Amino acid sequence: MKNKNSINILFNAFIALCIAILTGFIILAISMVLTRGLPNLLTSLLIEEIRFAIKLSFYTSIISTLMCIVFSVPVAYGMVRLPFPGKKLVNTILEVPMALPPIVSGVALLILFGNSDFGRFLINAGLNFVFTVQGIILAQFFVNVPYMLRVLKAVIENIDPRIEFVARTLGCNRIQAICQVTLPLAKNGILAGVVITWARALGEFGAALMLAGATRLKTETLPVSLFLNMSTGDLELAMAAATILILISVISLFIFQYLGGNQLEHSRLGS
Repeated sequence: MKNKNSINILFNAFIALCIAILTGFIILAISMVLTRGLPNLLTSLLIEEIRFAIKLSFYTSIISTLMCIVFSVPVAYGMVRLPFPGKKLVNTILEVPMALPPIVSGVALLILFGNSDFGRFLINAGLNFVFTVQGIILAQFFVNVPYMLRVLKAVIENIDPRIEFVARTLGCNRIQAICQVTLPLAKNGILAGVVITWARALGEFGAALMLAGATRLKTETLPVSLFLNMSTGDLELAMAAATILILISVISLFIFQYLGGNQLEHSRLGS
């Protein structure tokens, strides 16, 4: 018995040590940026380049997140609730962008919308995604929509389908049951997915760099501003951009965890 207790104590101590090392490592790395970026943050916000990067980042990330919502809600519902042939294959294909390195996604988009018959057709029609703001939005959408799909699928899976069935027996058609029962129950989960998807879009770099380029005051989002200023040795502006991204990411993560926790609780109550 004493030997068993000693093993349990050692095991718990090992787990505590791993947690402490990993937590300390993350805090140390982030604090190195914040200690350099926070003192000059207000001054940096007065510089036109940083203000442009913030405005463009918010503009592109909001639009790409709205696009993710439009596609993810019906697709996630269909993947969870509707049976159809090849469902596992389709699910795998939908999650491929999540597994790809962002720079590979950017190359794929560049070839598709640039030097291809489809790309030339769109350019002739007035839709140019290469080295434009539209390209940033498209890259953010392509990379982040699988994450929102995964969040929404998990949310819908936690909602008892019998509730929706009862609504349909009471006279609702399928669309009414979804809009009046399923989506309200999934509200917090959807909001959590929106927040985390928006935060990821705000920090998207690799795919956007390949498709839209890195041109100052044209396609310069916050991650691109960080990259450009680090490349030219302007550490003050680079740390300012990094600090803004860290603060937004941390706040978004807290909101995601809060809403996600509430969604899980509501789903359990609903079931």
